[in-house]
Amino acid sequence: MPIGTTITEFIIEEQRHVKGASGDFTSLINDIVIACKAIASAVRYGSLVGVLGTADTENIQGETQKKLDVISNNLFIKRNEWAGHVAAMASEEMNDVYHLPMQYPRGKYLLVFDPLDGSTNTDVNGAVGTIFSILRRPDGATGEPTEDDFLQPGARQVCAGYALYGPSSMMVLTTGHGVNGFTLDQRIGEFILTNPNMQIPEDTQEFSINSSYMRFWDPPVRRYIDECLAGKEGPRKKDFNMRWAGAMIADVHRVLCRGGVFLYPIDRKIRSKNQEGKLRLLYEANPMSFIVEQAGGLATTGTQRIMELQPSGLHQRCPVIMGSKNEVERIISYHLDAQ
Repeated sequence: MPIGTTITEFIIEEQRHVKGASGDFTSLINDIVIACKAIASAVRYGSLVGVLGTADTENIQGETQKKLDVISNNLFIKRNEWAGHVAAMASEEMNDVYHLPMQYPRGKYLLVFDPLDGSTNTDVNGAVGTIFSILRRPDGATGEPTEDDFLQPGARQVCAGYALYGPSSMMVLTTGHGVNGFTLDQRIGEFILTNPNMQIPEDTQEFSINSSYMRFWDPPVRRYIDECLAGKEGPRKKDFNMRWAGAMIADVHRVLCRGGVFLYPIDRKIRSKNQEGKLRLLYEANPMSFIVEQAGGLATTGTQRIMELQPSGLHQRCPVIMGSKNEVERIISYHLDAQ
């Protein structure tokens, strides 16, 4: 039985073309892959091993954590803290920078992650996943990494990826040279290249947004969605479909596979809480923006490229609009018209 190209083989081949590559990056990706396999197993067994439901704790955002949030966070940390590839980590589920135990060597990378995006879906057997981003520690930095070391614009990411735990487990990855997808072959326990050079179609007839917040939307977003819903009889002269999975990772994966636009914009309800958006810049918006742009799409707040935002804190939020190039450009133009 032919096996195909494993994710490890793929990364090794890519790194052969990088001057001065030491193997640290490949080893770090291997550790991330193992962590995602472990999380996929925990998600798959669910209530059979008693890991569904809430954990009676809250994260920094004040959200009630699911048991799988805590389990996934611990799995990701324990797999990546020991090998000497990272200097520190930051998680959506933790208040502060995670400093490695003193007995472990420090590496040159910073690892940022959302251990289980869409975790509220676990109790209904919906799709969830892990999102991660790799940054280089700033040149000349000494001592233990600080929060400031992590506050880098998304354009400085070395790598971004996600593992989607659905009917099959997939890992989608970019190192700045396109986007590739790998499917977990349970028979051999390896992620195999199945979706090379993924590209988002420039045009679409599909959008993803939580329409229950329609009454709070800003005029540019309302204008765009109203035009889509008007269908063939409206100004767009074509019908659109709406999809909403309740997990950013699932909705953006659909966009990546067949086109579309994903929107979680700022609105009056979010502003009333003195927040700048719903989704987290470092843990969700930046890594997914890197992937979407590398696949030929665009990612914006509506007025600014997401990967050019200068983070001001580990848990900063921002509006997110990403997907098919021509649709995102249209939404940007509507924001400009409203200024």
